[in-house]
Amino acid sequence: MSLFKRSVVSEITSHAGVVFSTLLVVWLSVLLVRLLGEAAGGNIGADVVLVLAALSTITALPTILAVSVFIAVLTTVTRNYRESEMVVWFASGLSLADWFKPVLRVAIPVAIAVAGLTLFAAPWAYRQIGEYHQRFEQRSDLSKVTAGQFAESAGGDRVFFAEDPAQPTDELGNVFARETGPEWLSVLSASSAHSETLPNGDRFLVLGAGHRYDLKPGTPEIRLVNFEKYGLRLESKAGGDPMAEARAAAERSAKARTTGQLMADNTDSSWSQVMWRVSLPLAALNLALLAIPLGAVNPRLGRSGDILIAGLVGLLYMNLMNLSRAWIANGKLSFGVGVWAIHGLVALLTFFLLMRRLRVKAPRNSPAAS
Repeated sequence: MSLFKRSVVSEITSHAGVVFSTLLVVWLSVLLVRLLGEAAGGNIGADVVLVLAALSTITALPTILAVSVFIAVLTTVTRNYRESEMVVWFASGLSLADWFKPVLRVAIPVAIAVAGLTLFAAPWAYRQIGEYHQRFEQRSDLSKVTAGQFAESAGGDRVFFAEDPAQPTDELGNVFARETGPEWLSVLSASSAHSETLPNGDRFLVLGAGHRYDLKPGTPEIRLVNFEKYGLRLESKAGGDPMAEARAAAERSAKARTTGQLMADNTDSSWSQVMWRVSLPLAALNLALLAIPLGAVNPRLGRSGDILIAGLVGLLYMNLMNLSRAWIANGKLSFGVGVWAIHGLVALLTFFLLMRRLRVKAPRNSPAAS
């Protein structure tokens, strides 16, 4: 490999690593804040936050990798122009077209990795995420109660709050519960709670000594009951095997289905998902090549304008892919046209911009020479 190719490949790889790390940290920061908020609200279990973050990151890696290579090639080409290194390469007999080979040496492995992620890893991750959410929804009320936070169940008709247990035999300490019935609004408080399962499989949350206050909304009627033991029946939201139902629900999601299953479905919605999975590897290649002419800037001009235009072009490309996917899902565009049309247009744009950069204008004849 020539000195030029080694230098370009090394610099692009270095820039891509920095950009990838930065985007990944930003993504994880935003994702963890959202997941922790959902866990605090009782929408997901606090014990699966890190697992869901890892699985969600797998689904985002194809886009992050494609954007990382695009920015890496763009900054590498721009830096060579800004620091006049391109003058040295041009004087050595190289042109802007000679950047294609070293850029492809980096872009092709990334595109293969993106293809593996979109076709195999991402659907598996979506299935796992769906199963985790479905299992949590099908857990009993007691399993959702965590000491120190409110937990909602039965569509909001029942709300629990519990403290840490004072006795090792108790599962929960002081318990507060609000239950909304057809006629009465009940508020319960107890010193402790534990679960019991009857021989027929029914589960109960058994409260220790406490009080129950019953209020009839809109009337002054009120009841007060003191109890030594009180049972609340706990039920899953669906019968049958929760694991099997969670897996079946996850499989029904288009994003979670394998590519073979989507093609076998032969529906507009499934083909739109196949189009997206095929498009991301092609987009990674197209963006890397498009960054070459976009990065060729005039070193005498400001740098922010060219980078902004390049960023807008890349954003427009991704939005057009999403638009094509929506059109395929709605039946307005065929799969054969939608999967290639946008990538073909971007490839033509890359060729046009490259020819424009390579074209050398003929010098004008001065009046003296004529």
